[in-house]
Amino acid sequence: MTDPRTILWQARRGPVPADWHVFTKRRNRLTGFFRGTSDDPDPLLVITPDGAVEYISEGKPLVTVDFQNLAEVRLRVATSDSSTFVNTWLDLRYRDGSKGKWRSSGFVNRVEAIQGFIEAYGAHKSLHGQQRAHWA
Repeated sequence: MTDPRTILWQARRGPVPADWHVFTKRRNRLTGFFRGTSDDPDPLLVITPDGAVEYISEGKPLVTVDFQNLAEVRLRVATSDSSTFVNTWLDLRYRDGSKGKWRSSGFVNRVEAIQGFIEAYGAHKSLHGQQRAHWA
C-alpha cells in the first residue's frame, strides 16, 4: 500500500484515480473550536484498490487497512429492539490469524463507505489471486 499520508495528500488535492472512493465532510468549526480541532483539515476517508486510510483529526492516529494483510472480510449488521438505528461494521481477519473490526469513525452512517471498502477488497482479492481462508 502506498504511504497513507501520500494518499490523503493526493485525495485532498485531486484529481484521484477512478478506482478510488473518497469521502469527505466539512468540519463543524464551532464544535471544532471546543474540541481543539478547528484548524485541522476536514475528515477524509480514502479507499484505494490496496486499502483504506482515514483521517479524523491531528489528535487521532490515522486508521489504515492494508488489503494485502487481510484473509477475510465479513459484513456485520445489528439493531436493538428499542431503536431503528442499524449498526454496521466489518469484521476483519488478518493473514496472521488476528482479528479486527473496521467502521469509519468519521462517516458512520455512510453505507457507501462500507460498500466501497467491500468492493475494493473484493477487486484486490480477485486481482491478486488470494484464496479465501475460513474462519476458525
